Amino acid sequence: MSANPKANEIRLVRLYDAPLAMVWDAWIDPAQAAQWWGPRGFTLTTHSKDLSVGGTWRYTMHGPDGTDYPNIATYHEIEQHKKLVYDHGATELTPPLFRVTVLFSTVGKKTQMEMTMALATAEAATETRKFIKQAGGESTWDRFAEYLAEQIERKELFVINRSFEAPIDVMYDMWAQAEHMSKWTPPTGFTMSFIRADIRVGGGSFYLMTNGSSENNVTMYGRVAYLEMDKPNRLVYTQQFCDEHENISRHPMAPTWPETMLTTVQFTAEAEDRTRVTVTWEPHGAVTAEELETFMKARGGMTMGWTGSFDKLEAQLEPQLKATLATT
Repeated sequence: MSANPKANEIRLVRLYDAPLAMVWDAWIDPAQAAQWWGPRGFTLTTHSKDLSVGGTWRYTMHGPDGTDYPNIATYHEIEQHKKLVYDHGATELTPPLFRVTVLFSTVGKKTQMEMTMALATAEAATETRKFIKQAGGESTWDRFAEYLAEQIERKELFVINRSFEAPIDVMYDMWAQAEHMSKWTPPTGFTMSFIRADIRVGGGSFYLMTNGSSENNVTMYGRVAYLEMDKPNRLVYTQQFCDEHENISRHPMAPTWPETMLTTVQFTAEAEDRTRVTVTWEPHGAVTAEELETFMKARGGMTMGWTGSFDKLEAQLEPQLKATLATT
């Protein structure tokens, strides 16, 4: 569990399923960084890089709307496989936006990355948090997890994280209890109801989602099979679209979407009342090349969909926390 950051700091901790040397190299090699650096939809052009104390990395981020974001990072500390300290956000005409400290450490067979962004004031940190959220900036570190998985396992994943201001037990229950899931899981504009909810290892659920529109009504049935439930740390389950009789069918709006998806949800306590949720999504079982291509091209849409669900989950937390406090 990480200590709470100072008021002028933004702290982010991620655990990557990759050896430390690989994580480090993917950070410092511009060719590898170009595969994952930046929010979803962004690309990267490196103009020059001098990884030395006092050296600079000059690059441009290209936004999906065609906007370019030039950046000059200046390095202040470099400890191979351990630490990077650099200024971020400078241009030829403007000073850096903040100083970044990145610590790398081995945890079992995985690598922990702890990043601290130090800004001039608490107010600047608040505004930067808002900007990062609006720009989808944290998806950089989701893309990094996906890149590492592809390099190690030749596996295509979708990863998304969100930190919530709630204890880990509460967050787990929001995922493992049908009355909570039905309120925040469906896409924006849809409602969800469980026809059957047997949420236990070996159990399964059957649900209905509908947008309730008389003109363009969309009705979707789905089923879930629960594989692992390690409260309050981890949930693993498969999902499939089906018809009203629970016969497997295809996504009504994407016929080449994979038949079965495997979802892994990891809950990590970042503080007593703050929990990071990491969702990993991947095609499961027999998958055709066309289905895999559909999945890979849909990551931007998946980010939007999960972000909408997470926003609704965040809104559901306040009444749930009040109810929890009332019974303790």
